[in-house]
Amino acid sequence: MAKKPVIGGHATLGGGLAKGTLRYLERSEADAVQVYVSNPRGWALPTGDPRQDEAFATCCGDRGAVAYVHASLLVNLGSPTPATVERSVATLEHALRRAAMIGARGVVFHAGSAVDAEHADKAAAQVRDALLPLLDRAAAEGLPKLLVEPSAGGGRSLASRVEHLGPYLDAVERHPWLGTCFDTCHAWAAGHDLATPGGMTATLDALVDAVGADRLWLVHANDSRDALGSTRDRHESVGKGTIGAAAFGELLAHPATRGVPIIVETPNDDGAGHPADIALLRSLAPGA
Repeated sequence: MAKKPVIGGHATLGGGLAKGTLRYLERSEADAVQVYVSNPRGWALPTGDPRQDEAFATCCGDRGAVAYVHASLLVNLGSPTPATVERSVATLEHALRRAAMIGARGVVFHAGSAVDAEHADKAAAQVRDALLPLLDRAAAEGLPKLLVEPSAGGGRSLASRVEHLGPYLDAVERHPWLGTCFDTCHAWAAGHDLATPGGMTATLDALVDAVGADRLWLVHANDSRDALGSTRDRHESVGKGTIGAAAFGELLAHPATRGVPIIVETPNDDGAGHPADIALLRSLAPGA
């Protein structure tokens, strides 16, 4: 019998980290949860509440749910602005330490952008200089791991298509503390045709070719509101967007995703979106 896939979603935590997570897990019946530990559109680095942290870890442990942290969306290790790079490193280190406090497995961050054409040739070396010492510290201290997520493309992105992940990992010597997060909406926006039969399979094959069979550590399963290659990052409920449900069946059937937790970041304004998406993904899994 096929092993049940681990599927959950990104929780909006009204009422505090622990209370909001418990409510989210109960309503969605999720096996995984992703959270922010700082303002996703700001640089402030809050210390957190030890009681909330412990309660969050206990909540996830009691329900057998794995947890991940998504770093601030402002993080950009390829920026031509030194202050942005410095803040990005500080934000990632903060997220790693907060992730350790709440028992999360890893921290997702966006690959970033060179922003300016004249900076593009310097960006890879800059990523190495900024990221490699952080990865070394995280490994030495046993902190959670980092997961780089390709963008939707455009804006001189350092990684949008899955094949770009190979050079990104090479820049930090394929450090064992850096893995990847595959976002279906981003891949579609960057030009990977996931909707054509076999398209998701081919894209995941290309991902494995680029990073290896053991570097995909998380999947963001999001449909898209926009056309293939749009470079627009607008998520839609699974099966209701331009990618379509069949592609997600291919996603769940691919050997590279076996045992890899899956997170939905789809609309959930009424609290019913994520439970429906999680249930649909489970129904699409092999042996369901």
